[in-house]
Parts: sequence; structure tokens; C-alpha cells
Amino acid sequence: MPALPGEVLARAGTRCGTLARDADDVALAQRLRHHVFAGELGARITDPGGLARDIFAPHCLHLIVRDQVRDDVVGTYRMLMPAQARRLGCLYTEQEFWLTRRDPIRDELVELGRSCVHPAYRGGATIMLLWSAIGTLLARSGLRFLIGCASVPMHDGGAAAASLYRQLAAEHLAPEPWRVWPRERLPVENFASVSAALPPLLKGYLRAGAKLLGEPRCDPEFGCADFPLMLSLDALAGRYRRRFAG
Repeated sequence: MPALPGEVLARAGTRCGTLARDADDVALAQRLRHHVFAGELGARITDPGGLARDIFAPHCLHLIVRDQVRDDVVGTYRMLMPAQARRLGCLYTEQEFWLTRRDPIRDELVELGRSCVHPAYRGGATIMLLWSAIGTLLARSGLRFLIGCASVPMHDGGAAAASLYRQLAAEHLAPEPWRVWPRERLPVENFASVSAALPPLLKGYLRAGAKLLGEPRCDPEFGCADFPLMLSLDALAGRYRRRFAG
């Protein structure tokens, strides 16, 4: 049975993970993204209403974590399902990467994006609630693949992102038939190696068994490098299976 708007999909203490109930919930999620992406990370978002929104937003499922004491959205993720992607004609990721080799599995492919957590709620429980909610939805859907991007800030011009790519490609790069290509690639060969910490979201994807699909794309609007990732639900690492697959 499909999840209903407002249905509790995961819970921890005073926080619960649900699908957005209505346009007001979606706006709260978009306001949180604007606060984090523009206010905190310096992304160039010029929406006059203070919301981070685009043409994909009306077609997505919006997962939120609500603090029931504050009655406020403190975490969010969005999912573009295959039927909605067909209606739109593309995935958001296709604005950043050539995805031709993903064509045979498009009807089984869910796109994740716009992960965001309020600064006061980044201890880990909030993102785990989001993943638990995603797992519940996917267990009901029968879909098999997740695709999305994990971002690495480029405050240093891209050196850390280039170093992370070289490090991760040695162990996590997908087989050649799975590869994608960035539309605006980060020239990793131009950077010397530096010490770089792995962002928590990227670390979580890789620990769950996700594969790196190719070189990162340079995103000047958000000031980051986007790493393309795909996760097969059939190949999840054992300790993460319950979290994703219900």
C-alpha cells in the first residue's frame, strides 16, 4: 500500500519521519533547504520567497522529519519516482550528468536528492529517520535502484573533492557499463593531493554498498562538486539492509 501524506514512517523520540502532508509542509522543507544551502553554504539561490524550489519539486515525494515539540521540519529529502520522471522527461541528475547507460533500468530507478538537516539536529538520528522512511517507501514500491549525488564543498577551489575522487575511485568505482559522465567535469588531474575528510552523507552511501558512477561534476551555483552514486537494493551491505528495505 502506498504511503499516505502525514503517515508516520519512522519515529525516534519526539521526531517522526513522514511524507509531507500538504503544500505548507513542502514549503517548510524548501525554507529549510534555503536556510542551509544559501544562508549556511553560500549557494546562489535568488527565490524571493526564501524557498529552495525548482521545476522538479511539484513532481517529487517530499520526506520530512518533524520535531513534534517544535512542530517544525528539521530534516528533509525528496524522491522522484519513475512514473513522475517519465512525465517530466528526465531526472534532476540529468542536468548534471549524461545518464545514457541508465536507460535500461529507468522503470526501476528512484532518484534521491536535496538532503538537508537543520544545524541543531545533525547528530545522526535525523538522517537515520529519513533513511528509515525511504526504506519503508521502497519496500512497498518494489523498485530496485537508487540514484543521486553527494556533494563535497569546493571552498578550496576543488582540491579536496579531486583528492576524494581519486581515493574513492580506487575502491568504489562502478564497472564500466554503469558509468556516467559529468556535463561540467571537475578537472581532477589539475589538483595535487590534499588531506580531505569524507562527508557523512557520502560515507553513508558507500558503507551501504553504493557505487561511484564516475567523475564529479562542478556545481558553481551551489559551490560544490557532486559525486554521482547508485545503490542497488539487491546488493545492500548486510548491516544496512533492514534500514533501507524494511
